[in-house]
Amino acid sequence: MIVFPAIDLKNGKCVRLMQGQKDAETIYFDNPVDVALKWQSKGAQYLHLVDLDGAFDGQPKNLELIKDIVAALDIPVELGGGIRTLEIAKDYIDSGVARIIIGTQAVKDFDFIVKLLDLYDEKVCVSIDAKNGLVCTEGWVESSNIEALELASNLEKLGLSTLVYTDISKDGMMTGPNFEMLKVLNDNLKIDIIASGGISKSADLIRLQEMGLYGAITGKALYEGAIDLEKLLQEELKSC
Repeated sequence: MIVFPAIDLKNGKCVRLMQGQKDAETIYFDNPVDVALKWQSKGAQYLHLVDLDGAFDGQPKNLELIKDIVAALDIPVELGGGIRTLEIAKDYIDSGVARIIIGTQAVKDFDFIVKLLDLYDEKVCVSIDAKNGLVCTEGWVESSNIEALELASNLEKLGLSTLVYTDISKDGMMTGPNFEMLKVLNDNLKIDIIASGGISKSADLIRLQEMGLYGAITGKALYEGAIDLEKLLQEELKSC
């Protein structure tokens, strides 16, 4: 299982939000490039970036910073947040981002996803962000009436290969991920599932690996020292 250290970008800094709330942020580092290099040095195989400004405003506010991060690393980077046009998607792919993650537009415009898959295939991932089993959009501030499994199944039929599932009620809360929903998705879909939201300790990641998940994203637990990434990758995950 791939462990994706998360770097959430807001106003050029590395932050974390609680339950996706725009005003509930903690600034961890002023220089996200240094943070990216730190996680790479600890053994990360892949990095997860989120442009929070893009998620809220629908515009790529941190493009130059993201280019700097990609250029500094030897490992691939996936990126989500505000990718709502083909032009923005192209900008990120051209900048060297290995995989783009689509959220809001996957719910609002299936034709958009079809076009992206046609252009970029496995470089396209969709993030399903849900609360109480229903998909949320627009930086998690709007709820839809679409069930997460229903949307995921429809996306799989379109040819999607990778899916991120985030339980918003768990995100940033350090209470553990939504194992039940992740199992439902993993059991019912053939695409790669990446868990996100609530991962608080190494045991959470070990359990997700045992469930057969492709990957898991963790942020706050790394930044607050609840998970030692180097120890996790070299000892704990390898042993199970």
